Amino acid sequence: MAKVQFTSLLQRFFPDLKPEEVEAANVKELLSKLDKIYTGLSTYLVEENGGLRKHVNIFVNGVMIKDRIHLSDKIGSNDTINIIQALSGG
Repeated sequence: MAKVQFTSLLQRFFPDLKPEEVEAANVKELLSKLDKIYTGLSTYLVEENGGLRKHVNIFVNGVMIKDRIHLSDKIGSNDTINIIQALSGG
């Protein structure tokens, strides 16, 4: 199972958020499974059209995903995933 880590910023909205191990073939499936664990998480990460929000980055083994629209980047069972929500505002 892939190991998923989250930025602490997301814990403001999901206080129970913790590293997870999830089996998924690609980023889209991963986010769907995480949304079942943390209901509503996908609304902070994904636009209504299914693409990744501008202020969110996802890294697979330290490399930023390439497909921010369809989220088709593959995930292996030994991969480490980092989900990072950038700070914004003024």
